Amino acid sequence: MSDTYYTISAPSEGVYKEKGSRFLAFAYPLGDESEVRQLLTALKKKYYDARHHCFAYRLGASGEIWRASDDGEPSGTGGKPILGQLTSKNLTCVAIFVVRYFGGIKLGVSGLINAYRTAAADAIANAEIIEQEVKDTLTLKYSYDDMNPIMKIIKDMQAEIVEQNFDSECYIKLRIRAGKTQELKSRLSNVDSITLI
Repeated sequence: MSDTYYTISAPSEGVYKEKGSRFLAFAYPLGDESEVRQLLTALKKKYYDARHHCFAYRLGASGEIWRASDDGEPSGTGGKPILGQLTSKNLTCVAIFVVRYFGGIKLGVSGLINAYRTAAADAIANAEIIEQEVKDTLTLKYSYDDMNPIMKIIKDMQAEIVEQNFDSECYIKLRIRAGKTQELKSRLSNVDSITLI
C-alpha cells in the first residue's frame, strides 16, 4: 500500500448549466465524516431554495470510506457521478456537494448524470490537488538517561514530535510517514529503556 494520497488543499467551486437548470458544485478538503453533516447543513441553509443537494465523499488513505447521496434525484443520477469524479481523479479526504436549481425542463437520467459529473469535475479542475503522506503515531516511554540516543534517532528518521514530557519517566508522542514506521521501531528497539505504548 502506498503511504501517500491525493486530496485538495482548499475549498473550490464549479458550475454547470443546462436547459435552465444550474448545478453549483462545492469541493472541500475533509478531515472526518462529522464534517459532512456540518457542510451539508450550511449549504442547505445558504441555498435553501434549491431543489436538490447531492453529494459524495471519500475518506481514508485509499478512499475506503465513502458515501454518495442523490437527495431525491432518480437513483444513481446525483451522488454516483460525483463519487465517480473523486474516484477517477484518485482523490480522497474530499467531499463534493452539487446544489441543483431546477430550470423547468427535465434533463432525463443521462442528462442528470452528465450534469452532476460535469459540475463536480469543474470543482475539481478549479482546486489545487496536493499529495499528502499517510502518517502513523507512536507513543514511547523511556528513561531520561536515554534521551540523547532517542532524540538522534527521531531527528535522523525525520519524525515529528507531537507531544513530550520529561520527568523521572519520559514520554514522547511522534508522527512519522507510514512507510518509515517499521524502520523507526526497529532502531528504537535497540534502546534498552524504551517501551512503545
